[in-house]
Parts: sequence; structure tokens; C-alpha cells
Amino acid sequence: MSDEPQPKKPRPGWASHEPQAADTPDDSRDDTRTDAAGLPRSNESDGEADGHGEPGTASAKTSASATAGASAKKTAREERRAALKARRTGWRRLVPTWRMVLGAFLVTALLVVGGFLLGYTLVQIPAANAAATQQANVYLYADGSVIARDGEVNRENVTLSQISEDAQHAVLAAEDRDFYTESAVDPLAMVRGAWNTLTGKGKQSGSTITQQYVKNYYLRQEQTVTRKVKEFFIAIKLDRNQSKDEILEGYLNTSFFGRGAYGIQAAAHAYYDMDASELDAGRAAYLAALVNAPSQYDVVAHPGNRAFVEKRWNYVLDGMVDEGWLDPAERARLTFPVPKRTTLSTSMSGQRGYIVNIVKQHLTDNKIVDEASLDAGGYRITTTLQKSKQDAFVESVDDNLMDRLDPKNRKVDTYVRAGGASIEPKTGKVVAMYNGIDYVKQYTPNATRRDFQVGSSFKPFVFTAAVENGSRTQDGRRITPGTHYDGTSERPVQGWPGPRYAPENEDHEDYGDLTVSEATDKSVNAVYAQMAVDVGPDKVRKTAVDLGLSPDTPDLDGAGPSIALGVANASVLDMTQAYATLANHGKHTPYTLVEKVTQNGRDIDLPERHTRRAVSREAADTTTSVLKGVVEKGTATAAQTSGRPAAGKTGTAEEDTAAWFAGYTPDLATVVAVMGQDPVTAGHKSLYGAMGLPRVNGGGAPAEIWGQYTRDALEGEPVSSFSLRLQPGADESQPPAPDSSGGPSSSGDVSAPATDAPDDEDTDSGTPDDDGGSTGDDGSESENATGGTTTGSPTGDTGDTGDGGGTGTGGGDTTGGGTTDDGGSNRDELPGPGGLSGALDGRRWN
Repeated sequence: MSDEPQPKKPRPGWASHEPQAADTPDDSRDDTRTDAAGLPRSNESDGEADGHGEPGTASAKTSASATAGASAKKTAREERRAALKARRTGWRRLVPTWRMVLGAFLVTALLVVGGFLLGYTLVQIPAANAAATQQANVYLYADGSVIARDGEVNRENVTLSQISEDAQHAVLAAEDRDFYTESAVDPLAMVRGAWNTLTGKGKQSGSTITQQYVKNYYLRQEQTVTRKVKEFFIAIKLDRNQSKDEILEGYLNTSFFGRGAYGIQAAAHAYYDMDASELDAGRAAYLAALVNAPSQYDVVAHPGNRAFVEKRWNYVLDGMVDEGWLDPAERARLTFPVPKRTTLSTSMSGQRGYIVNIVKQHLTDNKIVDEASLDAGGYRITTTLQKSKQDAFVESVDDNLMDRLDPKNRKVDTYVRAGGASIEPKTGKVVAMYNGIDYVKQYTPNATRRDFQVGSSFKPFVFTAAVENGSRTQDGRRITPGTHYDGTSERPVQGWPGPRYAPENEDHEDYGDLTVSEATDKSVNAVYAQMAVDVGPDKVRKTAVDLGLSPDTPDLDGAGPSIALGVANASVLDMTQAYATLANHGKHTPYTLVEKVTQNGRDIDLPERHTRRAVSREAADTTTSVLKGVVEKGTATAAQTSGRPAAGKTGTAEEDTAAWFAGYTPDLATVVAVMGQDPVTAGHKSLYGAMGLPRVNGGGAPAEIWGQYTRDALEGEPVSSFSLRLQPGADESQPPAPDSSGGPSSSGDVSAPATDAPDDEDTDSGTPDDDGGSTGDDGSESENATGGTTTGSPTGDTGDTGDGGGTGTGGGDTTGGGTTDDGGSNRDELPGPGGLSGALDGRRWN
């Protein structure tokens, strides 16, 4: 071996680290690399190039060739890049490459999809906004016509089935013809609408009906991006949760149509005074056109816009034809349906405000609907009021009272108020009411107020109580229409354990001996105060309440003998109910003002009403027989203008602050009161001099109003006569005992029996029926004469009269007017000339 160091064998992967020249070809650099066996590739290449058959030479050549090809490709790529860069100069550098466009599209798509998913997840369907759920309560007459709408928002929700198909199709033709086939949102339409708005072609939202419903029901009306985004996502979700019919129904109930009307039902009434179910194609197309611009498209308010509105109207109809919803021939026949200039007012003016408040009170008092629910709205309340009778009542008050007033020249005429109510005796339904000239001017309802004395209109309850309880006079005679009493003015009442009570008759008129029937005709206070004691004030009170007065009536309790003179402050409506019980032969049916109540199409249960026996038929019918005489020959002859058999009683409050007439036919019971009230202080005022008359009494304006109203209210209905079953001995005269001094009931010894008094067994030959009455031998009901008094002409000779006038009856008896008492008074007068009330001699009662 040589002593010189030997070169080490290269390890696999070894390569020389000597630097190479920068311009050294790649092949030269490759020669220094070794193959897998550790041999230099240059030797392999050289060997292969020289053609030597040494091992590894061919492989080296192949590797060198591949390296050279790769180098050439790389060079070519660099040359192309340089060429492209040389061409992308100037503006060309600003144009994105296809790679940039593709990248931007992918990023945008990811953002849109992500944003949609995020928005769909975050935006939830909210609760309805407060304004969208508010509805009006609709009050209707018995025939379905509207009385008033009560609520801050004039809206009445209806179901889709309650909207005519023409109305549905008209709105679809105007707003969204593809509603049933399209999705909840239409992005292209939204873009188109935005473009048209920006380019001045009109404000257009591009929203579908679903989106518009979402805006109306769930969101607010502001034009913001946030609201539009929420509207978009809520509409999509809503379309998955509700059917198309439900969405269309909601849209039609929430859209604004102008004239303060929200929803198509309110709009149909506001423009055409009809229900949405009655809309035809022409009217429906006009309402559909209104949705676009409600205030501007009202051709009544803006007649100058009619040409443009008719163009829109034609567009809607043509759309209905195009969609197959309207026959072309029918379309050709349609003319523009101009809406009404003024439709039925639904405000609170006139009688409407009174009716609404009284009916609301009735609903809450009877626990039909609570106050909070009523305030929320959405109720449809059909009342028992009949429009024809209501109108007749108002007209009669105007003709017989209001038109006679001259407030500019007579201050007292500014005090005049009127109240009235009318009830069907058999059903208890209130068919008409009068409460004042205008709710917005006089808000106190005169039909239900309880602050005026009822006067002598209370007297029939005293006589009914007497018959009901089989009461007797102080000298033991049974009280009947023919029972005689002492009618001396200021005669002390006998048998009363309290303080001395001696009421005076009208103008201190002394009537002497007269029957109960005559005392009723002439409204003699001395007789009825004594009768109240004979019966017992507590029994009189009980009978009045049984007939229909409220037990809470002010001044009804503890009145003593004065209860007979009407010191109680009952309401007109309560008095009407009581008289209706008399007309219904003593059967009492609680009055009702409500026929039907629904909320959003759902019926609300009404309380059961039961008819009960308040007093016996004999007691009620005998009272009726006596009250017939008041109309035929007494203080209420003015009521004969009704043209029907009638019974009733007049009454006047103390100091002439109120005048009453309460009367009835077999079919209708009605009470009318004229009251005096200061319009500033609300204090009670006397009506002396009102209408230019010395005074106002029940036989004047109240009876005249009653007569005209009853005639008009019952026009066309058959005339019915009273069928009466009287108490035993009702047609027999019972004169005072011959040995009594000072007239009947005036004896100091109240226990002394009368020699001619009938005994307790005094009955007729009839047998009791199931009503507690009796029938004659032939089983038929009889209508007997009352009191044994012969009735002459209602317009007989006029005698020397007091303030109330005096009309002779029968044998020329003179009749006076009402009277006063120590603690409170009433006045009833016969009508003066021409049926008007007033004192013929101008004297004034003090």
C-alpha cells in the first residue's frame, strides 16, 4: 500500500459544495451530482455519450436529457410571463383576470349564503304590533245596519269567506297577480321597484302581498334598510308557517284604505256603506286601487285626480280579466262606481254615543263582556234596537219639542232635555231610546239617568199594590177601581203613624167624594197618598221593584205616604220596564239591549233571561183598565194620536223640573220625559215658560211625543185590543160608609168597620187559571168597564178650570191638574187648547 492518503468513498447523497460559475450551464451543474450509487453523473453521461458499454452510462444520459427538458420548459414559462407583462401596460392593468373574477365570485357567494343563513337564524317572527291588533267594536241595529264603531282604530276583522271573491281578486290584480304561485319574496321585483323609484317612475316597493302583510302586521311603516331586511326574512318564514289564504286574509284586514278605514270591511262601509261580502267587481276594483295611494285616490276628496284614478281602476279590472277572474262581457258593462260623499256616520255624534255607552254598560253589568276586553275591541254587537223605531223616536221628539224651542229668545228653552225608551212587553227587548239632542253636546244619557222625580207616573204602582195585596181602606172597604175616596185638598192622611202629612191637590182643588178611577184620571194627590198608607208604603215599594224599578232607585226607600206622589228618582228605562210588565199582564221579562255578540266570528254566550210572575194578572189588568181612562178622558188625551187602544199615566216633578208620560199598547210600552237642566252647572231647572207655555206637564209634549212615536213605530202592524182579566168586583161601586164623617178613611177610629163593606169572601163566580186570574162561566176572558164611571166625550164642556185646564167628562165633571205635597210635589194637568200643556189662566203653582 502507498503511504499517501487514499480518497474516501463518497457516501450516498454526497455532492460537491464547490461554488460554480453563475453562467455555468445547468448540465454542468448536474454533472457534479451523484446517482444513487454515489458515482458522479458526469461519468455516466460521458460513458453513454462515448458509446462505451460500461455499466451506468445509458442511465446517466437519460437523466441528463430529462433535466435539459425541464430547464427548457421553465425558460419558456418565464418568457411567456415576460411577454404578458409587457402587453399588460396602462389601462390593461386595471382589468381583473379570470382568476380574480372567479375568486371574487366565490367569496361573494360565500358571503351571501352565510349572510342569508345568519339572517334566517337571527330574525324571528315577532308578536304583532299593537296598532295591527286594535279593532273597533261595531254596534249594529237589529237588522244588521251599523249604528257606530267604537275604538281608536276603525277596523273590523273578517274571515276570507266574508269577503266577496270579486274583492279578493281585485286586490290580487292590483297588488300581486302571482300571489298563489310565487314565493314569499321576489328579489327581481324588489330591484325593479327600487330602480323605478330612483328613476322617478313613482314610489314602488316591489314587495309581494306577503311582505306587505308582514310590514302591516308585524313591523312599522318606516322606510329603513333594517325594516326591509327584517321584512324579507319574516316573509320567508311566514310563508312556511301559514297558508296563502291565511296571509291574504291578514293582508285584507290590515291594509289602509283611507277615510280612517283599516281593513276591507271598514273600507266597504266608509266608501259604499255595505259589508265586504257585498262588494261587486266595480266597487272592489276601486277599493283595490286605493291601496296604492289612499288619500290621493279618494275622488270625492280629490276630484281633480279622477282621471288618474280611473286609469288605475281600469288597470285592476283588466288584470282580473287577464287572470280569468272576470268575464270580459261583464267588464265591458262596468262603469266607474263613484263612492258616496257621506256615508252613515260611525262617530259618536247624535244618538250613537249614548247608545254605545249604554250598551257597553249593559254588557259589563250582565257579565257578557268585561271592560278590558271591550277596550281591546273586535266585538260585533247586534242590539235589539230597531232602526225604523229609533228614527221615529228622534223625529217625534224633534216635531213635538225641539222644533218649538227658541233658545235665543227664551233662556228657559236652553234648559230643555228629553229622554225616552220603548220596550216590547212580551220579549223585554228595548227597540228604541232617546237620550238627548247630541252626545257630543249633551253627554248625559237621559234615558238611564236617575236624578229626576217621576211624579204621578208612579201612582199606578200604588193601585197595583193595592189589588195585589187585597188591601182595604181605613174603614175596611176593598180597594177597587170603584172604591170611593175623599179628594179634599190638604186632607190629613189617616192611619199614618208618622208626622202629619196633608198633600195638596193641584191649585188646591177640592174634589170631594170620587172613585179611584176618577182620582186616577185627575191625578188627585189626596186620594193616592191615603191609598199608599192603606196599602203600606213598604208593600208599594216592593210592587214597584217587582214590576221593574231598580231596588237602588234613589228616594224610593223611606218615602212614607209621599211614595205615591213619585218622589223616587227612577230612570226612564226602568219606568218603561215596569209599565211593560203591566202591559204583559203582570209577567216581568228583564229588558235587554243585546241580541247577539260575536268576536272574530265566534259567538259570545248571552245570559239566560227568565220571565217571572211579578204581580197577578188581575192586579196588572185592573190597573190597565184604570189607566185606559187617563188616555180616553183624563190628563193624557193627547196620546190618542197613536190611533190605538192605549193606557198610561202623566206625571210632573216638583217645581216643574220634569214632566212624564208613561203609556203602553198591547204591543209596545214607551215612556217619555222632558227635563230641565242648566247646561253650565248641570243643576235641575224649572220649565215654567218653556216653549212659550206657562208650564210643561205630562199631558203636553211628553204625551204628544208618545202619540206620534207610537203611531209611526207600529205603522203597518195590526191594531190589537187589550184582553183584560179584572179583579173580582172591579166594576162595582164602593161608596163610603154612610155613618163615616169627613169622608172615607177620615175617621179617627180606623178600626171601626163600615156597614156596607164587602167581606173577605167577595169573589166572582169564575175559577182561577194558571196565571192566578179567573175566568167567567164560559171560560172566556172579559174586558170590563172600570169604576162604574160613565165616560162622555173626551172633549166635553169645559168647566171652570185651574192651571191644568178642565175637560168635562160624562156628566160634566170638571178635572184639575196635578198637586203638591208637604215634602215634595207633582203636578198633572189636563191638556190645554190644541193638545198643548199649560195653564189657561196663567197662574203658577207655588
